[in-house]
Amino acid sequence: MSSLDKIVIEPQTPATACVIWLHGLGDSGAGFAPVVPVLGLPSDHSIRFVFPHAPEQAVTINGGFVMRSWYDIKSMDLHDRADLQGVMASEQAVMQLINEQIAQGISADKIVLAGFSQGGVMSLFTGLRFEQRLAGIMALSCYLPGGEALPEHLAEANYSTPILQHHGEQDDVVPLFAGKMAHDALNAEGYNTTWKTFRMAHSVLPNQLVEIGQWLQHVLR
Repeated sequence: MSSLDKIVIEPQTPATACVIWLHGLGDSGAGFAPVVPVLGLPSDHSIRFVFPHAPEQAVTINGGFVMRSWYDIKSMDLHDRADLQGVMASEQAVMQLINEQIAQGISADKIVLAGFSQGGVMSLFTGLRFEQRLAGIMALSCYLPGGEALPEHLAEANYSTPILQHHGEQDDVVPLFAGKMAHDALNAEGYNTTWKTFRMAHSVLPNQLVEIGQWLQHVLR
């Protein structure tokens, strides 16, 4: 499998940590690349940011229109929304991105896997199953592929990894309860998860990004 195309933003000093940030349905890595200056990181931070582009494929709920997507969405029913075969195919591509960073000298425990919407689904699914401990998992405005069920074959390595979950209270794309359902499932199994809602729709806010920047500095210190 060839590596996903991506936008890479290097820090001013040699990178010692990495954030891999996965976009949502129909977007691209370019959609989130502009957030880096808004995170409020110190000018001498050493975090590399990687914004991959999902492959293009037909999406059933959008009339089969071809767009960038981590997996097909066949239904709005939360328990049948994510095509698990597609999720697992993208998981392999995301794991390859993580392993590329490890090969470049950044240890897994200095890598944060982040994502928004579909990308958040992938960050949760992949991060919970990745066999090496990650620095953190960030899941914005998203859900679990299995609704209230955690993925199979969970990796013990990431049982205590900090998980940040944010969701919009007026989200009309991924309902608030879907994110809360994921949080409750993680919480019930003892995962180290932080849940916060914002007065927003299916989006991110500047003040939210500042909080994310603070969280990144904490988990990557």
